[in-house]
Formats: sequence, C-alpha cells, structure tokens
Amino acid sequence: MRDALFIARKDLKYMLKERETLLWTFVMPILFFYFIGTVTGGFGGGPTALGGEQLAVEGGERGGFLGAELRRRLEAEKFELVEAEGEEYAAHRRRLEVPADLTERALAGQVSTVHYRRRGESLGGDYEQVRVAKATYGVLADLAVLQEEGVEPTPASFEELRARPRALELLVQPAGERLAIPTGFDQAIPGIMVMFTMSILLSGGATMLVTGRTQGLLRRLASTPITRGSIVFGKWLAQMGLGLVQLAFGMIAGTVLFSMDWGPRPAAVMGLLVLWAAFNASLSLLMGNLVRSEAQAAGIGTLATMVLAALGGCWWPIEITPQWMQNLAMALPTGWAMDGMHRLVSFGQPVAAVALNGALLIAGALVAGWFAARRFRYQ
Repeated sequence: MRDALFIARKDLKYMLKERETLLWTFVMPILFFYFIGTVTGGFGGGPTALGGEQLAVEGGERGGFLGAELRRRLEAEKFELVEAEGEEYAAHRRRLEVPADLTERALAGQVSTVHYRRRGESLGGDYEQVRVAKATYGVLADLAVLQEEGVEPTPASFEELRARPRALELLVQPAGERLAIPTGFDQAIPGIMVMFTMSILLSGGATMLVTGRTQGLLRRLASTPITRGSIVFGKWLAQMGLGLVQLAFGMIAGTVLFSMDWGPRPAAVMGLLVLWAAFNASLSLLMGNLVRSEAQAAGIGTLATMVLAALGGCWWPIEITPQWMQNLAMALPTGWAMDGMHRLVSFGQPVAAVALNGALLIAGALVAGWFAARRFRYQ
C-alpha cells in the first residue's frame, strides 16, 4: 500500500502541474456550466424557476385601463415586463404589441388584436404562449362578465370583480414525487461534471500511461522492488484522485457561482460521483493498456466521451428523447450516472432509488479494473 500511495502521489502531482490538466479541470467546466446552463435555461428556466422571462411591451402605457389590466395579469404570470419602443423593442426576444386604442375599441364593441411574437424555439415556448393567452383571455372574460351584468367597465369595476369570491377554485398540489424534467443549470452542471470526468481520465489519464511506457518510465519501475500489483493500484489511485479533484471542484463551483441545489441528499450525490470517478479510473487504466500511441489515446478517449455523453443524457435531459433512446441510455455508463444524479438531485428520490445505478458503476469499475490489471504491460 505504501508503494501504491507513493506512485499515486507522484502521478497526481505531475498531472496537476500540466497546463492542459489545469485548464480542463478548473477553467473549462465553469465556462461549460455557464454556456450550457444559460442556453438550456432558456428552454424552460429550470424545473424550480418557471417564469421570470422578460417580455417587451411596445409604446409605454398603451391600451388604456384594459392595457394596464393586461399588464397586471402578465406580471401575475411571472413575466418581467419591459416598456420599449423602436429598435430597443425589436431587439427583445419576446414582444407584445398592445394597440394604443385597445380600451376605446373594446368598449365600442370593435375587434382589437394583441400580437405576441418571439424569436427562436425552446422547450418552454408553448408554456410562455399559454401564459400570454391566459392573461389576454382573462381580461376579455372579465370584460364580458361586466357587460353581461350591465356594469360599466372601469378600473374600479375590474377591481371589484377581482375581489369577488370565485364560485369555482382550482387547487393544484403535488400528487407525489417531483417529476419535472431538469433543465438549465440543474441539467447542465451534473451533465458537464459527468462528461468532463470521463474526458479528463480517458484522454489525459490514458495518454499519461502511454507516455510512461514509450519513455521507458514503466520499465524503470519494473526494475524496482515495487510489485506489479502496487504499480497498477498506484496508477489507478492517481486517476481516481484526479477525478475526485475535478468533481469536488465542480460541486463547489456549481454551488458558489451558480447556486446549484444538490437536492435533499448531497452525501448520496457525492457517493455516486465517487463511484463514477472509480469507474472512469479503471476504464482509463484499461484503455491506456490497449492503445499503442498517445494520438490513439487522445482520439479514442475524446470520441468515446462525446458519444457516451450525448447518448447518456449529459448534453440534454434524456427524459425529452424517445423511449428507445432512454432505454439505450440505461445501457451506458453515462446513463447510469446521469439517471442517478437526476433521481437524487432533480427528483429528490431516496438513496435506495439509485442502488442499481451504484451497483452497475461498482461492477463496471471492478470488471474494467480486472482487465486493466491483466493487460498491464511495461512496454
């Protein structure tokens, strides 16, 4: 054990001195957190933060008191209203055109059209349109009620109608565990952590092992009293240590910089990530003994990471894909890790719910580690 720890310490110290390792361990994850989290946050704002989108309303206080009533209802739907005109108005992603004579035409029984326009597509686009329609038709419905009752529509009559007790009330509450699809930073941070751990270990870790073999460093170790088992275990511990450093930094950065909520069981999340690091350490050691050159290690490691990350749900919530893709993800190690992360972080499920995920990662780490030890070579 002492020899293995000595090798692990030296290898880990060497890797953390490399500029490429520092870049991809401490810098690039933060950039990817921000970029992917911001982009996918526009797809729905995250499961815990519906609403809050900016909505530009043209022409200031347009539309009379019915326009003001419409804006009040839009704010109740959690839109952040921005009064804008001209180029500033056109630059906004979500825009609402309210006719300046909305109140006059409505009271005269004439048709007016409120235009809602948006640029781009998103998972939350339909939800935004429903909220705009709800606010608009709410004003129309109240106006119809007042006219049916023979009450003159005024700001005061709208206020009085709003204060009336409702004959029908809809009560919405969770019927069970949370099932919202994770988006935004809730999806991006776990996904990027899982992907980067695999990328760093498969590419960098395997490359380091190949370099040690081509430069004769492993042959020098073979000439020492250190046993083969200690060398293999020390190399594995070094990769495991690098993976844990990257994951610990990712959790800290996600919490401090992006207010990531790791769910009700953060200890279980950390345990699952430790198993993920162990699996990748074994896989890295195995690949480092199968490839013949540094170029092969870097190329195969990067390609394998990209494919497994995409199919395993690191780039987008696997829950939005067809059922066959969800089934495929559960046959991949990235799918095991991401499914477990979603269960613990996004859905708040108990530790027992990720027992299978953990068992698969442990089995994968043991199998890959056994083959790596069997195929380990000094030259």
